[in-house]
Amino acid sequence: MMELLRMCLVFLLFRIKWRKLIVVCSVLTIVSVLIQISKLPYPLTEINSPPNSAFSWYKPMNTAVNLDRSWSLAVDEHLKSFRNAPTIVPLNSSAKLDRSLVIPSKTRRASRQRRNNSINLFMLSPPSPPQTVTKLPHQLEIYLSPLTPDETLALVKRDIEYSSLASDDDPELYAPLFRNISTFKRSYEWMQQLMKIYIYRDGERPIFHHPKLSGIYASEGWFMKLIEASSQFVTKDPEKAHLFYLPYSARQLQLALYVPDSHNLQPLSIFLRDYVNMLAAKYPFWNRTHGSDHFLVACHDWGPYTLKEHDELIRNSIKVLCNADVSEGIFKAGKDVSLPETTIRNPRRPRRSIGGRSVSQRPILAFFAGLDHGRVRPILLKHWLDKDEDMRIFGPLPRKVEKKMSYPKHMKSSKYCICPMGYEVNSPRIVEAIYYECVPVIIADNFVPPLNEDLNWDAFSVTVSEKDIPKLKEILLAIPLEKYLTMQTNVKMLQKHFLWNAKPVPYDLFHMILHSIWSSRLKQIELPQSQ
Repeated sequence: MMELLRMCLVFLLFRIKWRKLIVVCSVLTIVSVLIQISKLPYPLTEINSPPNSAFSWYKPMNTAVNLDRSWSLAVDEHLKSFRNAPTIVPLNSSAKLDRSLVIPSKTRRASRQRRNNSINLFMLSPPSPPQTVTKLPHQLEIYLSPLTPDETLALVKRDIEYSSLASDDDPELYAPLFRNISTFKRSYEWMQQLMKIYIYRDGERPIFHHPKLSGIYASEGWFMKLIEASSQFVTKDPEKAHLFYLPYSARQLQLALYVPDSHNLQPLSIFLRDYVNMLAAKYPFWNRTHGSDHFLVACHDWGPYTLKEHDELIRNSIKVLCNADVSEGIFKAGKDVSLPETTIRNPRRPRRSIGGRSVSQRPILAFFAGLDHGRVRPILLKHWLDKDEDMRIFGPLPRKVEKKMSYPKHMKSSKYCICPMGYEVNSPRIVEAIYYECVPVIIADNFVPPLNEDLNWDAFSVTVSEKDIPKLKEILLAIPLEKYLTMQTNVKMLQKHFLWNAKPVPYDLFHMILHSIWSSRLKQIELPQSQ
């Protein structure tokens, strides 16, 4: 063996002509590079060149972005390939479930016991279907790479407004639910690929970065939990961010700072004012746009009122609020986002009891049970409490009635579920009605329904003016059976868009909220009028 190694070493050192070998390798390398360049769809000078010089810097307050129409046309071919690109399905829970079928029962039991000791809270929900991810074409990525986040948004907005409509044949979407399904789908695709959010790490628990996942204000907690765990939408580089998230919980703010029975919200408002002022002094991002690219998510009824001490926070930021009351002058329809109020009783099983009965098993015309606070409910009870057998209208559900039929069963047995406002315009009954496949009847003047930017609420709900409460039964009976059947079908199709998933899936509530925020950000950008 040693002799063989010695001979090989002598051959390598004295027999091979190294200079010739290096020359041959160099020539082969150069030829290979030239061949690859010749196969590129564009010259190198075109690919690496920056976008048209007519593309000016975005000024967020009131200045239009000068985006050359030719630049939008130049990337249109890439957009077509983006929409038709193959999908990449990651190895995830679904694949693991298939493989688990061959595991012996004893092994499965032992593995299940080990997992139960350290299982994450979110893994206790039903497994979610795999999420498909469409990858942008390489050339389109090169075109977008020199753009700032605001310039990218301008390009996206022009593409959505001026390019041909997207296909509306997505099996995951049901067209009657949407105001414009083509525009929604086009915008959603861009959001999935491009949107980046920077989350401020400043702020101590429990007010910041500590989501509360149960109760009627759970929406803000679930959103916080899922966005902070997202690698797809979150960036650690604020210079790449299209949006900035203020990661506080209005519910935790109330629990930490409000003095019971004091009726004084000023300490909460001052706390938020000081927090935003600290961010503005520490980082350049708030002052750069006066907060117009920042957003907050608050489901507590007091969410809007805790913003009053900071003018820019209340005027410029994107406010995602359950209390979406336009009459207060805080929530601005078209700029702010109406957040669905979802009641989560068990965070380990957020989908518990979801589903309803068929139309033939819904003998009750309308149902409501609840406290009589606020301006609307006393009027509702005055006119309909114990007045009509078809109208099951109660205050708190009587115990003797509940023994025969629980609150969820009442909803599942009713054609219409009455959703009157309480102290504020929002009500968790709207989403509960959707979960139980009961057509919601909204009674709250000045209320903007959840996700109103995208969803056509006339297709699956009834809105009754507060002054028309005495005519409530008349209004419901006047709805033709065919229209009711359509609305009830639409409610069932809508349900998937109002569900929280442990691992977010396309078009679920997490993504629908994100898209509403994304749409609000796009609206801030003004494009020049076509000549």
